[in-house]
Amino acid sequence: MKDSIVIIPTYNECENVEAIIRKVFSLAQPFDVLIIDDGSPDGTAEIVRKLQFEFVGRLHLEQRKGKLGLGTAYIHGFKYALRHGYEYIFEMDADFSHNPEDLVRLRAACADEGYDMAIGSRYVVGVNVVNWPMSRVLMSYFASYYVRFVTGMDIQDTTAGFKCYRRKVLETINLDKVKFIGYAFQIEMKFTAWKFGFKIKEVPIIFTDRTKGQSKMSKGIFKEAVFGVLQMKISSLFKTYRIEP
Repeated sequence: MKDSIVIIPTYNECENVEAIIRKVFSLAQPFDVLIIDDGSPDGTAEIVRKLQFEFVGRLHLEQRKGKLGLGTAYIHGFKYALRHGYEYIFEMDADFSHNPEDLVRLRAACADEGYDMAIGSRYVVGVNVVNWPMSRVLMSYFASYYVRFVTGMDIQDTTAGFKCYRRKVLETINLDKVKFIGYAFQIEMKFTAWKFGFKIKEVPIIFTDRTKGQSKMSKGIFKEAVFGVLQMKISSLFKTYRIEP
């Protein structure tokens, strides 16, 4: 059984991708890295391919044709990680908004403390966000409040995209039935894991907005999250969440 793999979706991240890969590989705790690139026209995948000669067997690349959505990129990565036997499977952004050093703390929550999912949380201890305009901070914070209100989840940062899963969580969730492809995907994965009764811990992090490249946030993504949560909650009332022995 392999240990840990970090899944990083990319689209036009040529300014960040080499630095984030090198930072992950510099950590004392060994992590493999899987880049899921959605046909970046800026040469992101070419940079990764060159680095594969340096990090043989540890740096993996999956290329897809065109922007197919954040959620589908992670689902693609989850299936890859399960096929290749990884025990701890991570989600992380390419733009350094998530500090790679926190990967070690997320892994420890699962590997040492026995949790099934660890969330890098911006809001479990105050509001830990750097370089965001106040309007976006408020939008994100109250979006999490809204999700908690609708779903009943006791998770402070419901939209967080920095996570560690034990493989059994991803084996239990039917990945082919995950509905959302934008940022609502992050909510759906937490909600489904919570409904199955998996143990979830929020690990406090400091989130720093990107300094290079373009943000992928849009009004459509936010709209999906707002209305999708209601649909998700209603649908859950007609489902049975049972972990098969």
